[in-house]
Amino acid sequence: MNYESACTSILVGKKASLDGTTMIARNDDTFLPLTPQRFYMHPAWKGEKDLHVKSPLNGFEADLPENGYRYGAVPNVDRDHLGDYEESGINEKNVAMSATESTYGNERTLAIDPLVKDGLDEDLIVNMTLPFIESARHGVEYLGQLIKQYGSPAGNSVLFSDKDNVWYMEIVTGHHWVAERIPDDAYAVAANQVAIQQVDFTDTDNFAWSEGIQEFVADNQLNPDKTGWNFRHIFGTMNEKDRHYNTPRVWYGHHILNPEIEADPESAELPFIMRTEHLISVEDIGEILGSHYNETKYDPMGHADDKDRLRYRPIGLNRTQNSHVLQVRDNVPEGLEGIMWLNLGYPAFSPYVPFYSNATDTDPSYSETPLKMDVDSNSAYWLFRSLSMLVESHYSKFVQQNRDYLTALHQDYRAFVHDTDAQAQELSGKDLTAFLTDANHKIVAHTAAKTKEQINSMIEQGIQLSQLTFNMDENL
Repeated sequence: MNYESACTSILVGKKASLDGTTMIARNDDTFLPLTPQRFYMHPAWKGEKDLHVKSPLNGFEADLPENGYRYGAVPNVDRDHLGDYEESGINEKNVAMSATESTYGNERTLAIDPLVKDGLDEDLIVNMTLPFIESARHGVEYLGQLIKQYGSPAGNSVLFSDKDNVWYMEIVTGHHWVAERIPDDAYAVAANQVAIQQVDFTDTDNFAWSEGIQEFVADNQLNPDKTGWNFRHIFGTMNEKDRHYNTPRVWYGHHILNPEIEADPESAELPFIMRTEHLISVEDIGEILGSHYNETKYDPMGHADDKDRLRYRPIGLNRTQNSHVLQVRDNVPEGLEGIMWLNLGYPAFSPYVPFYSNATDTDPSYSETPLKMDVDSNSAYWLFRSLSMLVESHYSKFVQQNRDYLTALHQDYRAFVHDTDAQAQELSGKDLTAFLTDANHKIVAHTAAKTKEQINSMIEQGIQLSQLTFNMDENL
């Protein structure tokens, strides 16, 4: 059983971003509101034999190569029952990977190339790929070979990036997939529906695909279009669920980044590759990933009729276990390139904390998440979920305070990255890694202190908002 659920992905080319860096981002949504996760750094290994992984979910197992790079990951805490699901990270070669966004093929294609029950699924796809790749394109090719060897038990879309390139890979049937490079001046939004459109098989710089996919489609008469080779049309779905659960999220992403463009939230033809007149920031991505159709009639936190307010599935959910922006920079000295902006609460109400990926560990508040709520713990996961619950419980009273808290923290984060970059200019090797590891711990401590201040204030105010009150003078 796949324990992950519907996610939303955003990819940004380096010339489309505010600071000229690549960014890939995704909400990791699960079926349940509470699926505790932790953030840790997996150390590199060399010459290790008999390394083996096995899924408790579908029985997939495989040996790992003897050498692997250090990488960050955000797995489930209950790995023995729910599987690893390492989800997202940046390795020591500054290759970023986010996996996966569940994607669904149609019955025509799956009938001929069915899913492989015991194949490589989302729960181990990061473990099997990220430690061994040296570029974004290499990630696509490496994972493509794994799918050829083991097959896939589910539709999975995977995001890769390095300092120059951003790739989006859609694995839709048991063995077939297509990947597209996001142009440097473009962005893309995807949400659980096959997204890639026209594929140019003569352009190997910007497209990659599974062996024999053209023959597979032609031999089995799977292309519904009279002209062209539209991957979405051939392999994807376009049904009622898509129109209410998936496509509106893509529409809203475009609404934020291209507000002048008019489009139907339920359109199956929303474009995959898009461009916008302004440059995209980490904060823009966080706004989208934390959104719930804000300032539209579709906002479930708004005041419209239920037929509109509850019509579409929002982007940010209580089921979002982590939200992340993986940024790889080419405008900084070696060793400073990778930053993971990680959000462990509801992305609407919690901060995207910056972590340099060139580090050997993470703060225990991130790496040692308790499986159950513990008010005495310093767990980041439970701290931010507590904050999120409080904000939503008195939304109209607390939302502005929450925005002020997030604005102040993100200002602090920008200053932190600027100052840390400056202080690290003369460092290299182990000294730089140690410095950045310590810097990560300091920003965690600062964030925890500010968050606890916010929670304490909201609890005090919440007590005064109780309806179990009585004023003798006013009621006589």
